[in-house]
Amino acid sequence: MFNLLVKYGPWGDGRDSLPAGRVLQYTEDSLEQRFAPDSKADLDALIKLPALFVEETDRQKSQIARVGIITDARLDGRYITLEYNYEPNVPPVSQGVLQEFARDLDIKEFEFSTTHWSVKRVDLYRFLLKRANRRRQLPKVFPLPEVETIDPNLMSAMMPFDMKFDKVYETLKRAGEAVGFHCRRADDIWENASIIQDVVSLIDRSKVIVCDCSGRNANVFYEIGVAHTLGRDVILITQAESDIPFDLRHLRFLKYLNNSEGLNHLQAHLKAKLSDIAGIAQP
Repeated sequence: MFNLLVKYGPWGDGRDSLPAGRVLQYTEDSLEQRFAPDSKADLDALIKLPALFVEETDRQKSQIARVGIITDARLDGRYITLEYNYEPNVPPVSQGVLQEFARDLDIKEFEFSTTHWSVKRVDLYRFLLKRANRRRQLPKVFPLPEVETIDPNLMSAMMPFDMKFDKVYETLKRAGEAVGFHCRRADDIWENASIIQDVVSLIDRSKVIVCDCSGRNANVFYEIGVAHTLGRDVILITQAESDIPFDLRHLRFLKYLNNSEGLNHLQAHLKAKLSDIAGIAQP
């Protein structure tokens, strides 16, 4: 078993609080009876369980959860004051991974956006060993975090840095927003000294990457390779079939014309493809 603690905003540095009325919410009846036999939570028994500290989901951020132990819990008016330590030998867990395997952890989707303290009948450490901390071989040319932090609602656009593609980018953003994705491209951000690091970091955080092969841009081809290697969902688009490299011809792609009618068609087809990736049924 383990404690699932979800709160609004980031967790403090070893000391925090939760509303007392939220303790044992979304906990199965048999466990609730065990840890609150007289309708009052047995805090001394609860803190013997390992704990997973989760921040309420914010789709605009890449979030991580931490594994730790609660060293003290006491009632302080309407709140439970907690003192805790993170396990130093357990790396952070991407919240995207937790959501991907939520059923294995007995976590309902809405729990990621609700402040509460529940108990789950799952061996947390066994889960982490098998599923969450999937190691990957790290590249030498640019740094990547050892643990993936994929934003399930982020899509990125890889295309030439040219004004001729601005309307195409706006089309991609509208298609993404229609099904719950927010779209970015590397020139929207400036987080690192080198542009390639911004590009790779954006790909690494994204759930899906739309790559425009128009003009056979070498940078875009490189970014396609990075995205495929990282295992992301990649959608290829182009204004000319001949611009699709031979090695990628076996993959499906969306062909479009860079005019009003062509971009409207692109938006409709891209929306359908993104809906499939997001698991949203089309009307």
